[in-house]
Amino acid sequence: MNNVQKIGGAAALIEAATFVIGMGLMFTVLAPYGLGELDPAQTVAFLAENQAIMYVWNQIIYVVFGIALVVLSLALHARVQAGAPALMQTATAFGLIWAGLVIASGMVFNLGVGAVVALYGTDPALAGSTWLAISAVQDGLGGGNEIVGGVWVLLLSWAALRAGELPKALNYLGLALGVAGLLTVVPALEVLTAVFGLGLIVWFAWVGVAMIRRSSSAASVSASLSPSGVA
Repeated sequence: MNNVQKIGGAAALIEAATFVIGMGLMFTVLAPYGLGELDPAQTVAFLAENQAIMYVWNQIIYVVFGIALVVLSLALHARVQAGAPALMQTATAFGLIWAGLVIASGMVFNLGVGAVVALYGTDPALAGSTWLAISAVQDGLGGGNEIVGGVWVLLLSWAALRAGELPKALNYLGLALGVAGLLTVVPALEVLTAVFGLGLIVWFAWVGVAMIRRSSSAASVSASLSPSGVA
């Protein structure tokens, strides 16, 4: 159990790191794309010029994030389920669904970039319109709003509060971020996408530290109660 929590804590820290790296690249090297300053034709031209860095960026924010999210969801399930079984089962289901959607979104992006860059050399206009269709699918899977992620964070934080697991302040932060994620479905509240993303950096890092500290404390207690420790 302690090893599971340590691994889960490490996965949470990886999640926080993917957000930091992803946002850092989006607002620097990839700013024209990330800030939506380009029309479809210009976007494809930018993708063609920056295909390698776009691939790395996408792998980090979608594929690595999704894989780590599976590990974290299962570790948190093992920790919280005893205190709130039904609620935690539902939360974990949404966590795994979110992971699947994010990984699928990343795969669509990777294949889509390759296709439109190849098309751009012969028909830039068609490449631009094709990218619009691809990006719509990608946004629908995992980039357009944060509903599924918001539900997971909300239910998980609620379950952890009921079970008496994780710091209370952390759980209250999770409840607030979960609501913010749900509200991203409202077009007028699109700014909450940034709030949700930035807040999750703090939330994931805090979860990771809490899980690692708890597992280390439990290991110390176990060692002190063992026959060799008593001696």
